[in-house]
Amino acid sequence: MDFYSQISKNKRMTVVLFIAFFILVGILASILSLVLDLYFEGGFVFFFSIFGVLTILFAIISYYSCDSIVTAISGAKEAPAEQFKQLHNIVEELCLASGLPKPRIFLINDTAINAFATGRNPAHAIICVTTGCLQFLNRDELQGVLAHELSHIKNYDVRTMTIATVLVGISVLLSDMMLRMFLFSSFKGGGSRDSKGGGVMIALIVVAIILAILTPIIAKMITLSISRKREFVADASAAELTRNPEGLASALEKIAKDIEPLEAANKATAHLYIANPLRGQKLFMASWFDTHPDINLRIKLLRGM
Repeated sequence: MDFYSQISKNKRMTVVLFIAFFILVGILASILSLVLDLYFEGGFVFFFSIFGVLTILFAIISYYSCDSIVTAISGAKEAPAEQFKQLHNIVEELCLASGLPKPRIFLINDTAINAFATGRNPAHAIICVTTGCLQFLNRDELQGVLAHELSHIKNYDVRTMTIATVLVGISVLLSDMMLRMFLFSSFKGGGSRDSKGGGVMIALIVVAIILAILTPIIAKMITLSISRKREFVADASAAELTRNPEGLASALEKIAKDIEPLEAANKATAHLYIANPLRGQKLFMASWFDTHPDINLRIKLLRGM
């Protein structure tokens, strides 16, 4: 397995995600600006420029604070080294073996067994585990889970996955705002300057409804561009790092048997976790939108190493 090629691919994917995001937001901002232009003559360029500046600012802020945003969404708190010595010791051992700087370690107070890594690069990374990991996993199993998350950091998966979480969220939010504004305007009679403007408003409302339906789907597909293959790569990297594939395989087996949903997780952050944290949610064509490969296949491949 060529890990260096995978790292380069992940860095390129970050650029692709940014381009896809700006195209999507550009379309939504254009329609919003057209509608506002119906109320304020000659305002299209002004409003589009405002949306553009705000989008760029948000993207920059998100890039540099994505780790804080994700941990805040997840309700995670930093784990003190004095209180969680074993957790910190395992991470320090793995960092020495892999040559990575030690990430900050966070904890989610939930008995579901799960973990994730986030951050823009290895120097600004975070590993987060649930209290369920500490409660139900033995040392080898916990080491396997932490090695998997460190592998995501080393392979630069965290940058791509975290940016996807934040940027997809703003796309969906902007789409929802656009739909609500158009529907409110239609109930108020449009508010346009003339009958032609009213016709344009109706057309834009139709487009807005279509985009409001499609944007979450498009956003989900952008998230899924973070290939499921990366979980296999992180599993293999973890096995290489620990020299103990059974540790991670056994941990995944316990995760597979754990039926408790992780309350802090949501659809925006689900792809960050080592395994799907949203238990019992069955969707139409679910296999098309799975954030993770089949966990039993992952276990089988690890035990075959």
